Amino acid sequence: MPEDAEPATSTPVRAIGLIEDHESVAIGLATILAEVPDLSLVVTASTVQDLLPRIDELDLVVLDLRLGDGSSPMSNVTTLHEHGKPVLAFTGAENPYLVRSAARAGVLGVVRKSEPAHAVVEAMRMAAAGQQVVTTDWAAAIDGDPQLPDVGLSPRQQEVLALYASGEKAARVAHLTGLAEQTVHDYLGRIRQKYSEAGRPAPTKTDLFKRAVEDGWLPIPEHREP
Repeated sequence: MPEDAEPATSTPVRAIGLIEDHESVAIGLATILAEVPDLSLVVTASTVQDLLPRIDELDLVVLDLRLGDGSSPMSNVTTLHEHGKPVLAFTGAENPYLVRSAARAGVLGVVRKSEPAHAVVEAMRMAAAGQQVVTTDWAAAIDGDPQLPDVGLSPRQQEVLALYASGEKAARVAHLTGLAEQTVHDYLGRIRQKYSEAGRPAPTKTDLFKRAVEDGWLPIPEHREP
């Protein structure tokens, strides 16, 4: 090699781990990445716990938000972050609650499974490099519905609202949160006041449930066939 020639550089290969419990989706992604020289799918698992033995090998974890073990996106993303791994959500995006939960947990982006292969690859490439993947779904999850004014609940108020609106009595909410029961009532009064000031009144417990679903603090109820 001539002395003034620069050595050839190669693009680093990023190791990807996929958490997905639908075999067909896993096979599809493996097929896509087989043609991508800088991304390598090194492990596929159906749960976070199944992936952990090989997590040190990975540069990025691609996570399905609805898993058969019933785990939540928040807890799964938190566990993966505790092991120092960035996470990209890979989802059908049919449930806004799951998407919002993942966004709030700190995923680098949310990518639909229905996206074209080149878009999925580019999102994974960016996330594996530590870059934010800004998509419409991710932005919507962070910003919420622009037609629903933000009421500015504190984290503690969000916790009280979610518990109470899900069906717990004030005394039970107090026990679960470590607050005095009167403090819970005070929180609920302030929460109702904030919703009223935002033009979204919630005088009843049913109304509070609706507001909690609208704002992503509770999941949308699933309709069951009779």
